[in-house]
Amino acid sequence: MSGQNRNGGAEGERIKKRKALATDAAKCCKISDMFVSKGPDPLIEAEPMEVYNQTSAVLSCKLTDPPSTVKGHYWMRNGKVIESSKHNLPTLYTEHTLAKIDSHSGGLYECVFLSEPEVKTTIEVKTAPLVSAYKRSEHGNEKDKGVLVCVSYGYPLPTDWKWYKLEGEDKTAITNGTDRYEIKSTPNRTTLTIDNLDIAMDIGDYICDGTSEFGSTSNKVHLRVRSRLAALWPFLGIVAEVIILVSIIFIYEKTRKPDEINDDDDSGSAPLKSNANTDHKNKDVRQRNSN
Repeated sequence: MSGQNRNGGAEGERIKKRKALATDAAKCCKISDMFVSKGPDPLIEAEPMEVYNQTSAVLSCKLTDPPSTVKGHYWMRNGKVIESSKHNLPTLYTEHTLAKIDSHSGGLYECVFLSEPEVKTTIEVKTAPLVSAYKRSEHGNEKDKGVLVCVSYGYPLPTDWKWYKLEGEDKTAITNGTDRYEIKSTPNRTTLTIDNLDIAMDIGDYICDGTSEFGSTSNKVHLRVRSRLAALWPFLGIVAEVIILVSIIFIYEKTRKPDEINDDDDSGSAPLKSNANTDHKNKDVRQRNSN
């Protein structure tokens, strides 16, 4: 019995080993499948990969080893489809012409091939930033808040914004969070808020300056501060005109000559005298006829 037990135990060990070897083999097969080549990956040859300091350019893409049949292609700029670039041709080459490159045409361009899955690549068109005042002139009321805004165009957008107050020919830097000033900025926009506007201190020109890796540009905003009574001036002007007109009429009536008043009275009684004379003459005529 002991011999049979030993033989049974040995047989069980051999079965366990065979199962372990089978499991290991299956794992090895799965790992090897991960490294089996499924064909070359699709490749897009873009020309050029980056555009900078050029006034015009032709962007092109050539697709090799597409994952499936190509049904068409198109271009995108900053995530938006360029409608005029859409084509339903199964070609593996596309190009897009930039006749004029400026701050409004810079950005990220993508050529997209319609296959399964879609294949695309990116070309960067870089320009110096363009900073523009949202409004050339801003108005604010005394004791209220004044808000000045500048925006930027181009690619890449500014990474640093600064504000200055012009004092004659000099400019004084405005520090965010100090005194009455607050500056809030994003890459394409900066806002300067001035609390408790003062006519004597805050009227004038302000400079917004945006800087990117390709340089900096600036623009100017003029701030006007009005008195709180400014809205009443039109009403007060109308009231003053009415008072002046009434005064002129009153003075005129008071200074009229007495003779002018008497003439008016006489002219009113004259027709009555004339009628009396006429009646008297008619009576004389009737008496003569009767005789």
